[in-house]
Amino acid sequence: MIVGLLHRLSEKLPRVVHRISAMVKPQVVFVLGGPGAGKGTQCARIVETYSYTHLSAGDLLREERSRKESKFGQLIDNYIKEGKIVPVEITINLLKKAMDETMKVDEKRFRFLIDGFPRNEDNLRGWNNVMDGKANVKFVLFFDCSNEVCIDRCLERGKSSGRTDDNRESLEKRIQTYLQSTRPIIKQYEQQGKVHTIDASRSVDEVFADVKKIFGKEG
Repeated sequence: MIVGLLHRLSEKLPRVVHRISAMVKPQVVFVLGGPGAGKGTQCARIVETYSYTHLSAGDLLREERSRKESKFGQLIDNYIKEGKIVPVEITINLLKKAMDETMKVDEKRFRFLIDGFPRNEDNLRGWNNVMDGKANVKFVLFFDCSNEVCIDRCLERGKSSGRTDDNRESLEKRIQTYLQSTRPIIKQYEQQGKVHTIDASRSVDEVFADVKKIFGKEG
């Protein structure tokens, strides 16, 4: 009888574990800052040091743009070249798909750095509508940097990056979009006490020293 009970329990256990893992919500840190603030560089270091997966909204959009069978490739290309924000439905669909696929491969990888999102009020509303109850936003990591430093860094990066938007004309448009659309989102999260601001004008090592202090407290 006891053997039979143990056998039945052992059969049920994998299903219970699967249900529990399916209930785990993605834990999200939004990473924001102007173009060239060092978001990607610092995210790479966080991934090396902590159990996070880095998802760059910009990289996902650029990958989708270059995918031959993509329905949105040309549309994304036009928006990026103009320094405008891509429609939220496209961006959130790509982010959700990337998170789902990551957790499907390894259920322990449920911590995500989402870099370059939300970039405006429409992005934030879209995220709340689609992801409410499905993901937990832990905090916002804000890399604060002057416009001049951001532009200089991007122009230097443009010499080898191959990115079509790393030129002065696109950069000036992107800076304006950031100031007008993204900074108000950061202020909203500041009012909720969810923003950690870092002076990103310093060296990579100096910036990461502050990042480690934050992740040491927040996990």
